[in-house]
Amino acid sequence: MASSPDVFDPVLTMWVFEETVDGRKLSEIINSDHENVKYLPGYKLPTNVVAVPDLKEAVAGADVLIFCVPHQFLGKMLPQIKDQGLVPDCIGVSLIKGIDFDDQGVVLVSSIIQTALDIDCSVLMGANVANEVAAGDFCESTLGCNDLRHGAFLQDLFHTNRFRVNVVLDPHGVELCGALKNVVALGAGFCDGLGYGGNTKAAIIRLGLIEMKKFCYRFFDGIKEDTFFESCGV
Repeated sequence: MASSPDVFDPVLTMWVFEETVDGRKLSEIINSDHENVKYLPGYKLPTNVVAVPDLKEAVAGADVLIFCVPHQFLGKMLPQIKDQGLVPDCIGVSLIKGIDFDDQGVVLVSSIIQTALDIDCSVLMGANVANEVAAGDFCESTLGCNDLRHGAFLQDLFHTNRFRVNVVLDPHGVELCGALKNVVALGAGFCDGLGYGGNTKAAIIRLGLIEMKKFCYRFFDGIKEDTFFESCGV
């Protein structure tokens, strides 16, 4: 946003589930102290980030909706957003890692958002640990989109010298990799916890990547090979 002040609104409205922390409302703490003491303590938020506890108020007039909540909350959130009414050509971006299932098989979070709100929804996935991003440590992320125009616009929104964003026309692949690679990461962590060495961990990662690819190709068409080697993958 800061790199293109002539394009983006200077104020970023952030919906916050209202909670009480040490006798104060979380939204008030964020807006006065510029710190999310409950979920990201120890890191100052930019002063242009404004916490709003009312969901409809938070999304009113927005051209871009960024989703970063546990996916199980979407069922209650999306109808409220739909009732609010969205501006023409509003687009969404999902940062939510995870997949769902129904009677037809695998359901992607971005598809849930897209269907419920009738908007195009891209995905942003990477090896992004929240406190490291907040600290300004260098990291990469992959933006998967259906439309390169949206991809270029969103890249301009997110990309900085410390947060590198690469755009690929493979939203399904990016989203699946973002979710599945965490399963492989758990396996690598178990390897450390059990005291196994680097050889064992390398085998887990190699086999994990193979299984990721099989899963993606089994349930979705058009997944690109290169996506597995983006930040969202390995």
